[in-house]
Amino acid sequence: MSSPNVVVYAGPTISAGEVRGVVPHARVRPPVARGDLLSETWSPDDTAVIIDGYYREKLAVGHKEILWLIDEGVHVVGAASMGALRAAELSPYGMSGAGTVFDMYATGEVDGDDEVAVLHGPADLGYPAGTVALVNLRYGCREGARTGRIPAEAGERIVRTAKAMPFAHRTWQEIDAAVDSGDRACLETLRQMIGTGEWDVKRLDALAALRATGERRAGRPGEQPGERPGEESVAWTADTALTGITHYEALKWRSRREYAPGRWMTDLDVVTAGRLFGDAYPRMHEETLTGLLTGFAAAQGLDLEAYARATLGVAAAEPLPPVLASWLTETERAALPAGEQLRLVMVRVWPVWQSEDWRPVVLERVRESAHWQEWSEIVARADEAAERTRGRLAVPPPEICARIFLRHWHGKGTSAEVEMARRGFTGPQELGNAVRRFFALDVQNARASGNR
Repeated sequence: MSSPNVVVYAGPTISAGEVRGVVPHARVRPPVARGDLLSETWSPDDTAVIIDGYYREKLAVGHKEILWLIDEGVHVVGAASMGALRAAELSPYGMSGAGTVFDMYATGEVDGDDEVAVLHGPADLGYPAGTVALVNLRYGCREGARTGRIPAEAGERIVRTAKAMPFAHRTWQEIDAAVDSGDRACLETLRQMIGTGEWDVKRLDALAALRATGERRAGRPGEQPGERPGEESVAWTADTALTGITHYEALKWRSRREYAPGRWMTDLDVVTAGRLFGDAYPRMHEETLTGLLTGFAAAQGLDLEAYARATLGVAAAEPLPPVLASWLTETERAALPAGEQLRLVMVRVWPVWQSEDWRPVVLERVRESAHWQEWSEIVARADEAAERTRGRLAVPPPEICARIFLRHWHGKGTSAEVEMARRGFTGPQELGNAVRRFFALDVQNARASGNR
């Protein structure tokens, strides 16, 4: 069995080389943004260490993403910057915090995002910081007062001045221009001491969190992130209902890719294209879900028909009641034996009776099929059509999209409900939401074929 992974999200606070100097086998990722945690592949007992994160250029990492990881058995540690902020917010739910900045947030000494925010350069230059973190100034002034290098009153004035400035303007030069002339020598002391790392509390906290993580992975006793002598350690649990995030959503993030400049698709978008436009999809859907059903039946020592009867509450000698028979076409009701009818009903009413998510299993089947490229190209054509008609074609609400699209599946002896179920759609709302991305393409195709 492979060792648990450690994934560290860091940027301006600490370099990748410094991270690996403490945790040699860590996978170092850029500052975390919305969706990045879900994009990673995790196993129980892995560790995610969040140090730096975006919150302006990109959406900030979501609380629900972190709680989802915790619920998956991943140890999530936050320190120094965005990690400290999120840990203070989520420590009651199982996220662990480490260091002075975490304590500042947890105790309410500081509460603003701007306390840890800095402007920084690009990744290929190592995320060089262009501004000064306010928490570093606070810590430096505190250490300066403790060591007698900076009068406490001067430190208070410097922090107050910097706090009044937007974080993007907290450069050494702009702070120097804003403070009292008598405090400039103290500011220069701060610049030097923070620059050497001695008063760089963000970096010190990051190193402490990494050391504690390394010790934990090595199985050595000692203080762990978020634990203090005399305190109870926080349990690594979270309520799934609280996260609102499913494996399906995580799968979407993991498979998201930029297939053309500014255009993105996920593997599940390809499946959706097949569900909407692929003539081969209904049979693929039916066969894949039948395979799942067979496994469920075998686990209970039953054949598929006996399992279906027990699940649906249909006695062996009874015909299908009308409420179940409505999920079959006229031909299926007339021609198929009872066992086959029960199997099809089970497949089509899947969301009602079975919580097992079929989409990851169908995705694997689609990936292995000859239709993968064809259906991927449908997604790309849909995006092209939407771009060409932007501002000229209004996309209707989901219920209207569904009503229009269902014309493709209209046929004698069937119903809209059966045709949606054959493709895994639970109803018009879900179908309409899926259609909206493809609406312009559908209109384009209808015009090309002479159907208006």
